[in-house]
Amino acid sequence: MPSIVISHQEAKKLVIQKLTNAGLNSEHAKKVAEVLVHADLRNVNSHGVLRTEHYVNRLQAGGINPNPSISFHKTGPVTGVADGDDGFGHVIGDIAMQHAIDMAKENGIGMVTVKNSSHCGALSYFVQKAAEQNLIGMAMSHTDKIVVPFGGKESFLGTNPMAFGVPAKKNKPFILDMATSNAALGKILQYKEEGKEIPSDWGVDENGETVTDPTKVVSLSPFGGPKGYGLSLIVDIFSGLLAGAAFGPHISKMYGDLDKKRKLGHYFCAINPSYFTNTDVFLEQMDQMMDELRNAPPAPGFSQVFVPGDIEQSNEELNLEHGISIASTVYHYLTT
Repeated sequence: MPSIVISHQEAKKLVIQKLTNAGLNSEHAKKVAEVLVHADLRNVNSHGVLRTEHYVNRLQAGGINPNPSISFHKTGPVTGVADGDDGFGHVIGDIAMQHAIDMAKENGIGMVTVKNSSHCGALSYFVQKAAEQNLIGMAMSHTDKIVVPFGGKESFLGTNPMAFGVPAKKNKPFILDMATSNAALGKILQYKEEGKEIPSDWGVDENGETVTDPTKVVSLSPFGGPKGYGLSLIVDIFSGLLAGAAFGPHISKMYGDLDKKRKLGHYFCAINPSYFTNTDVFLEQMDQMMDELRNAPPAPGFSQVFVPGDIEQSNEELNLEHGISIASTVYHYLTT
């Protein structure tokens, strides 16, 4: 499937136009577009403007509240709960992380659970927001079942992503954003959109057999066998159970029941290094660790050792200048 290149500014404008035409208020449309384009800039296209059509479909079907009354209830000096009123997770997540950041600045740490939310996009956006203010950011979100548990044939867990952002002094932040499946469902959807085969360890068919045809994927595989499976359960506990939300097979489908509110949960945390150590020393040590890793001898077949976030950051710098690449079918949708 051919792709085209457009500026990130144009991409934002097109997404905002589509969402507002579907009834979303303009401020929320701007935030959703910002989070989607953030992903495309980093070449994480599975979480980029590709998602716009689905969001519009869910909006029009009544599955997302276009004008939610998002509320925050502080439950302690460093804890709180955000109620998204079934709005866009991108907006709700941004508000929740800001509250976590504020509490971390005041009392060293801030933890916020979110309830009554929807898909919130790339978690890297939220942890980067914390890292840019010299805080450590953490984010988790459960998703509807698509991943088989280790040793199981049928899906039980979601891709259940988690992300961490750590500041440095002269380097860009350390950003680790990962699904607990071998691949995010959005990445398989992207390969399907582009007519590409997927690696054999990404997904399985209805019989639990591995496949390379993205159209035959029924369930995904956890990364690292029992380790990824265990971490996926942790995400469900933090962003689901701790938020008073559902878990695993009880989470509403993203690509089904478009008229139903998803009631998703998320978890956001910000940690202030200054409450534990000298901030300048911490930031300098992060620089040292990242620099030493990049200078570590590469194994055969590798050009160098990368730090998590290096490749995405390089992509972002390049794409800010030259534009982002999106599937021609996605561009056609956005412009019609």
